[in-house]
Amino acid sequence: MASTVTAMPARMSAEEWQTRCDLAACYRLVDLFGWSDLINTRITARVPDSDGHFLINRYGLLFDEVTASSLVKIDREGNKVEPSDYEVNSGGFAIPSAVHMARSEIACVLHTHSIAGCAVSMQQDGLLPLNQHALQIIADVAYHDYEGTGRNPEERARLLADFGDRHIMVLRNHGLLIVGTSIAAAFVATYRMERACAMQLAFRQSGAEFHPINDDVVRAAYDNVRSRLAGRNDPTRSEWPALLRKLDRIDPSYKE
Repeated sequence: MASTVTAMPARMSAEEWQTRCDLAACYRLVDLFGWSDLINTRITARVPDSDGHFLINRYGLLFDEVTASSLVKIDREGNKVEPSDYEVNSGGFAIPSAVHMARSEIACVLHTHSIAGCAVSMQQDGLLPLNQHALQIIADVAYHDYEGTGRNPEERARLLADFGDRHIMVLRNHGLLIVGTSIAAAFVATYRMERACAMQLAFRQSGAEFHPINDDVVRAAYDNVRSRLAGRNDPTRSEWPALLRKLDRIDPSYKE
């Protein structure tokens, strides 16, 4: 089930408008869950059936102001491909563009500076196998050391090498970079990572003694993650429609 398409502009495909609605919803949900950072960070999506075109937020909008029609279409260099008075942070597209171009299966790249995600990015051991939530994703987590803004081509190559074929990257001392084969997949992976990070942060702040998980269970979790990622639990079938219903109850204006 996808979000309801409303007010689709003329000369735009239904597929692109649907992607715009879903991406705008993703921005609103990131803000709703408390992961936004004023006008900073970004979520990008590949335009369906296009030759290297992507959608990005209009620079200067808060995430809860983003709408389907305010998203800007850009090329792989971050240049606008259609007339628009909206400003784009083209430099901020450097890392998402590198991921999109290196991995054709990736439809969405989601970057956050959330408190829990940043806190874990600053911890030497990164995400730990402390609980069930962490075990669901820990084998899909990659790490990249902080080098600055990521606009240097050499760093982007190192980031891609560190990322490999995983979907969650901890940007050390910076935040999270999470990708998905759909907008829904990227958001739900972000939710799961944020939840695991928040639990780890809360536990470490408590100062309580840790009750360890059996090593065999941890090893099995690493082995099982890849099979789960193969599509058995597709978020477009369950979580994403539920999230859109929630957003529609709160404010459906993201579809404008």
